[in-house]
This record gives sequence, structure tokens and C-alpha cells, in this order.
Amino acid sequence: MATVTLPPGTTEHSCQTNPNNPDPRQYETGKYRLSQHALAVVVEVNEGERSVQLPCLFSGFIPEDSTLMWNRSDLDPKSVHLRREGGDDVRGQNQCYSRRTSMNRYAFITKDFSLTLRKPTKTDSGNYTCSISAGGEERRLRDIQLQVKGHVLVKNDSKVPHSITGGQAYELSALGYVFENYTTESDEQKMVTVREGSKSVILPCSTKPNVSEDTTVEWTRSDLGLIMVDAYPNRNDDPMTQDDLYTNRTKMNEDLLRTGDLSLTLKKPTERDSGGYICTIHKDKDILRQKVVLQVKVYIVEVDSGVESVLLPCKAIVRFLENPRVEWKDRDDRTVHVYENGCDQHEQQHRFYRGRTEMNRNPLEFRDLSLTLKHPTDDDNSTYTCTIYSREGKTLKKKQVELRVRVPQVDVDSGEASILLPCKTTQNLPRNAKIEWWDRFNRKVHMYENGSDQLEDQGNRYRDRTQINEDLLETGDLSLTLKYPTDWDADIYTCTVCNREGKKILMKQVELKVRVCEVEVEEGAESVQLPYKTTENPPEDAKVVWWDIDDRKVHVFNNGSHQSGEQHQVYRDRTEMNEDLLRTGDLSLTLKQPTVRDSGGYRCRVYGEIKRYKRVLLRVKGRDQVQDQTGDIRNRSSSTDLTPLMADQSREGGLRREENKNREGRHFSMHRQHGALHSAALCSSVLGRGRDLGIREGGVPEG
Repeated sequence: MATVTLPPGTTEHSCQTNPNNPDPRQYETGKYRLSQHALAVVVEVNEGERSVQLPCLFSGFIPEDSTLMWNRSDLDPKSVHLRREGGDDVRGQNQCYSRRTSMNRYAFITKDFSLTLRKPTKTDSGNYTCSISAGGEERRLRDIQLQVKGHVLVKNDSKVPHSITGGQAYELSALGYVFENYTTESDEQKMVTVREGSKSVILPCSTKPNVSEDTTVEWTRSDLGLIMVDAYPNRNDDPMTQDDLYTNRTKMNEDLLRTGDLSLTLKKPTERDSGGYICTIHKDKDILRQKVVLQVKVYIVEVDSGVESVLLPCKAIVRFLENPRVEWKDRDDRTVHVYENGCDQHEQQHRFYRGRTEMNRNPLEFRDLSLTLKHPTDDDNSTYTCTIYSREGKTLKKKQVELRVRVPQVDVDSGEASILLPCKTTQNLPRNAKIEWWDRFNRKVHMYENGSDQLEDQGNRYRDRTQINEDLLETGDLSLTLKYPTDWDADIYTCTVCNREGKKILMKQVELKVRVCEVEVEEGAESVQLPYKTTENPPEDAKVVWWDIDDRKVHVFNNGSHQSGEQHQVYRDRTEMNEDLLRTGDLSLTLKQPTVRDSGGYRCRVYGEIKRYKRVLLRVKGRDQVQDQTGDIRNRSSSTDLTPLMADQSREGGLRREENKNREGRHFSMHRQHGALHSAALCSSVLGRGRDLGIREGGVPEG
């Protein structure tokens, strides 16, 4: 931005303007000089603002009995603010700043020496120095140039902005103003986003190629005051040396003057690097500035299901002088772990994390506040926040880590003979180990203990449908075979291994997705077949029933014959099944003269000594529907969400009724839903979960 040199009649060496010219905005010489400040990073604020902050961060060692000082050399006395370890010392403060300055109460702990100046006025404009002294030696940390901008400068009746761009400078020259050197600053700022943990990030800055050899480039932090990030050329005698925070972490192109690419490469970006950066280019007598805002996103930790533990990193740069409280929480604001008064506070953590978390010994001494989470599962996927509080409850540091637990997935078609849910380990399992398989609803799927299956507490829906290897303890293959999977079996299954004392040795998950067959036909077709073939022949006394979405019987086969008297009148004389269906295992249903109102879900249930179940989705396209409006189901991706498809085609008890029933599913609504329904080829795959499809416990009613 342009900086104005005050005309004769004003002074920068006192708190008052010269009484001969009480208002510099009314000075009418017609000529003002805009001077450049090549090495200064300017903090600008409008007069009348509530406050302004002069930033000063320090990353070095703080000696004992240190004193922090903010001075302004053009004043007498020059002291603006002074802070000792015992508190503020304002005895020698210049009265211009009386009761208008303050610093962070924990400045010596956080190493944030920034100064807050309240109610800034134009007379506060000037050069401020932040320094630290100890043992008679003083170290100059930061130089800040504060510019408090007035509203306008008046020449005759023309209003001239106090801050101008290069284009405005040209226009103002017609009013009698002379601009010798000026600074232009781009109104646009570029946003750069990077994930914490990345190798590097590039902050863009460019100018015209083949610039003069005397051009200099400076990268500074605009939000932290005079912090030098990098400079070209890098002169050893430059008083603005690179800040320790960026030592050995920055790089600029070697031929930047020829190419005009002045971008900065910042290595190993962390959360502390987030903020505003300014690329300042000094060309001849002009200054060009480009702004870049860097956002370093939350660090992501990814781990496979089944690992023994995962580390959520959190390390502090500074050493805390007092005994703070360290608190880990998840995104649901549940307390994961608390460390206070030199020990873990397990009684304060949420029961979900009891016995599963651990921090290093003496974490504050080594400034490593990382958390170990044991046996992570899909339920642990969350963003975790590590917060350090002072004794008074003030936040000293906060860092977030996102945990992603990868769960392997297996797919199967509804009605297949079986599916294997894999779980293998290389650990030497004890002879008395207990192996349990659970679904997400905490129903026991299978248990193995004392050398044999223990199925007394097995969930009803899994009876006679599970099998596990006999020599699983020797081989480490704990995989589970689930027979005749249906869409209600779609879920995340957890395999746990515990020793005799009940301590968990292993916890691993696998996600099962069951593809539901979808059939599409145009209204007016002679018939459509809803396919269902089983690999095992049902017994002769088996009862086979097809149901529609309204629990109406579509077709019944019992006692070796078709029971047309039991079917609903809507389907009378419209259905057929094979005559030798029990021998062939082909339980497919043929529906004649399908109409749009027949669209929806159909379920085939086998009752008797063996129980089988399959679901088929039927979509009947109306004659007035245009192909390119509805889309061809055969061209749909396997990731297509079925919900809009169902909503589209519902008519008079069609798919819309099924969607409503899905929303009203019993206990399924109490659990979070996973996965979307997907469609593929004709009579192909719609991947879904039982609760997504609204399938009720135990399937359809007995009639």
C-alpha cells in the first residue's frame, strides 16, 4: 500500500500534532511524497478501530529473569510496554500509551510477545521494536512499522484516498499530486491448501521474466509481524535474518530473475505454518506485493483394521513452565484421555475409551503429548483434538488429528451358497483363547472356545448359518463362513480374540456388502421373471412364498403344489413358478402383464427345515417414459444411489411405499447407516445394507 510522508507542520516525535497545523488533512500544498519502505513489514489499521496487534513470536531459548520490551525510538520516553516474569511494569511507559497496551498473560510460556494497542490514532504511526533482555544483554527480535490510516486527504474540494493503488496514483497526478516512488499491492490473494504431513507446499508468486539484476525478493509472514521467511539474494549482513521457524525449510528457484517465478517452496508444512504470507518484489524504485494465504489442514492418520494400536501425534515446540492439563477429545466431544497433575485421569474419560488409551511417561517434560489408541475399529473414525489448558483454564495449545481406520470389504450376490469373512493373524494364540464374531448390533454371530464352537448365545438369525475352521488356533485363520447371505446380512463384522483373563489380543473388522438383484422391464411386456436359484435342493415339505412390498402374498407353493387361493387378488392368474422347483432349486417367479404399479421390492422366503431368503427389485417403465429421461439401468455405475431411482418410479404403492418403509425400519433407525445402494447390469448388483433396505428382523411375516 502507498505510505504518505507527512507535510511540514506535523511531527512524528510527539503525541500531538503541530498547533500551527492542527489537521494535516486540510494541508493544501498539492504535493505529497510517497516513499518506499524496502525492508519493513507494515501493519496497517484504520483510525477508529477498537485495537490493533503488533505481532512478535519467538522460537528461541528464554533465559531466566528476562524482560520483554516494546519501544518506539522516536519518542521520549521510548518505552511503549514492558513485561517482566512477574507481570507488566508500566512505571517508565510513555504516557501516550497509558492504559492502552497489553500482552498475553502467558507470553513467557507461549513465546507470543505480541502487543495489543487499543484505540489506535494517527499519532501512533511509527516504527516499533520488540526485544528481550537478560543479564544486561538485549536482543532485538522484531521491527514493526505501524500505519494508522486516516480517512481522506483533502486538496481543495477533491477527496484523495490515503491508501492507493498504482492505477489510482496515475489518476491522482491530474489533481496536482506528484508520486516519485510508490508501492502497489495486489487486491487478490491466492489460497493454498495442503495436508499436514505433506513433503512440501509451493506458495506462488510471479512477475515478468528477465527482471533487472538488482531486484530483491522477500517472503514474510503478514500475520505475525516482521518474521522473515526467505529472501533473495540471501545476504549475511541483512539485519532481517530468517526466523528459526523456517530454518532449512524454505527454497526459492535459482534462476527466478530470468523466469520471473518467485514462488517459495516450504518443506514439511505444519499447523503453525497456516496464515498469511507476503511476497515483496523490489524493482528499481517500485515495490510490488503479492499475498498468499496458506491453510495447513488436519493431519490424517490411516491404519488398517486389526492393528494392535495407532499413535495420534501431538508435540509441543515450547516447554510449559507450569503444570497444565492435557485433554484429548473426539468430534462428539467425548473425553478420550486426560493428563493432569503428573498422572492420567482415567476416571474422567468416556467409557468407550476405557482401557484403550495411553500417553508417554512425563509427556510435558519431553513435550510429546501423543496418544496411543489400542485396537482401533471403524467406530473410532473421528477427528481428535489435543488441547493444553493452563491452571486457570486458558487454552495454551490446540492440535487436531483425523483418524481413518480402513476396513476390508467383501461383496456377494444375494442368494449365494456362502461367503467367507476373512480374519487371519500371525500371532501365536494361546490354547485357551476365545474367538468371537459380532455384528454391528452387538449380536453374537459365532463363538469358539475350549476347542469347540459355543453357539448357545448365537443370534437367531445366524443359527445353522455359520462355520469356522477347526484348527484355527494352529493356523491363525479365524475366518468365518456365512451361509446363504441375504441383503439383511450387509454389515460390518468384528472378530475379537481374548485370553482367559478377558484381555483383548486381536480385534479385526470386515465389511460385507450384499448385491441385490434388480430387474427392469417396459410396461406392456408379456411377462417378467424375478430370478431365484438355490444351490441346495429344498426338502419336499418346504413352503415357498413370494411377497411384495406391502406384505401381500404374490405366489405360494406348499405341500407340493401351488396355492392360488392364498395369493392376493391383485396377482390372481398373473404368476407362475416352475413345476419341479424343489428338485431343480429354481424358485424364480414369472409375473405376467407387468405394470408401473408392480414396481417395487419382492421377497422370496423358504420356510421349513431350511430357511432361505432373497430379495429382487422390479422396475417397470411406463410407456410414456422416455429412455434418455430415466437412464438405462445397464449403463449405471455400481456406485449409483438407489434412493432417487426408487423415488422416481413410485406410483400407487410402488417404490415410494418401499422408500417410506425403509425410513420406518425398526431398530435399524437407531444405528448409523453405512454404504449406499449401487446398481449395475440388468438383474445385477445393488450393493446395500439390510438396514438401508428396511429389512426387518427375521424377514417377512408368516402371513
